[in-house]
Amino acid sequence: MTGAQALLLAPGAGADRDHHTLVALADGLAPLPVGRMDFPYRTAGRKAPDRAPVAVAAVVEEAAALVAAAAVAAEGLVLGGRSFGGRMCSMAVAEGLPAAGLVLLSYPLHPPGKPDRLRVEHFGELRVPCLFVSGAKDPFASPEELEAHTSAIPAPVTHVWLPGGHDPRNADDAIVDAVRSWLATLG
Repeated sequence: MTGAQALLLAPGAGADRDHHTLVALADGLAPLPVGRMDFPYRTAGRKAPDRAPVAVAAVVEEAAALVAAAAVAAEGLVLGGRSFGGRMCSMAVAEGLPAAGLVLLSYPLHPPGKPDRLRVEHFGELRVPCLFVSGAKDPFASPEELEAHTSAIPAPVTHVWLPGGHDPRNADDAIVDAVRSWLATLG
């Protein structure tokens, strides 16, 4: 592992690259190069998220662009983002995209009220350190559910719980602090 040399962040399904938390991370982690991306559906002006293969391909493309622009090793790139964006980044890494780690904010373990519809089939393929930062009252994953299912990840997993729900209010500073501290632990 080469440590964090750059960070690529993807937004949740209902947001874009200018989501306040992604902007706060880019600002708060300087001078670390931080790229913020949009998915193809967003740039095309559509509201419905892309299917996973399209979104994962976009992550791979944006990762390659950031690695080239920042002149860093592909293995030094940390990927992640909020909700849908973090999930797509984790799927890209599970499919073989090189990474130093994953930063998963408000990971959507399942749709609200549907705990039987889990989104964890790729967890066993995540072989990089993972940071999960979530609201303790997130309807997409309770602390107990997320901790139980992330035990399938065969790499170090860190959980940080914040007050609030899926988009914890006034939590950007706490999220930046959590991510900065965690990034410092990567070799």
